[in-house]
Amino acid sequence: MLKLGLTGSIGMGKSTVAAMFADAGVPVFDADAAVHRLQGPGGGVVAAIAAAFPSTTGPAGVDRAALAEAVLGNPAALARLEAIVHPAVAAERAGFLAAHPAAPLVVFDIPLLFETGGEALVDRVAVVSAAPAVQRARVLARPGMTPARFDAILARQLPDADKRARADHLIATDVPLAETAGQVAALIAELACLAPAQCR
Repeated sequence: MLKLGLTGSIGMGKSTVAAMFADAGVPVFDADAAVHRLQGPGGGVVAAIAAAFPSTTGPAGVDRAALAEAVLGNPAALARLEAIVHPAVAAERAGFLAAHPAAPLVVFDIPLLFETGGEALVDRVAVVSAAPAVQRARVLARPGMTPARFDAILARQLPDADKRARADHLIATDVPLAETAGQVAALIAELACLAPAQCR
């Protein structure tokens, strides 16, 4: 099994690319989706977060906005939160791998892969990227997004240029969708050929 890490900064089109891998039959582990499940109603980390951060949970699970406010600008609080969430996500990831033991290729969709040291979990890293103007226009078109909030999010992420420099593979999304899909198909074929039995 070859493990491909898929990452990219906000607004780069990573979710669209992840869906392309899934549509091609490649198992995809969505780290964000795992966190949402764990923090949703009855989720595995809700009780621990409620104990550590009072008033950030309720019948719907974790109030993500309230939790973000509780840890914003507080490294110690963020470390407490990560100590709760990261092991739970690791368990979800292990379950995902156990469910796909014969897959020649799996994708780990991890937004903050480099920022959290996630490259150690994978064999290769693909970075999804677009021109800064395209990225900014996409993000500012989202409901509730402001330039200040966008800039604050970017400040917490490794710059795109650094991600591109550390990538094994680049996937462009500031091109026609069919071209991006072609890049994904070519990458799947390339990675399959790293295992001789899979190369056609």
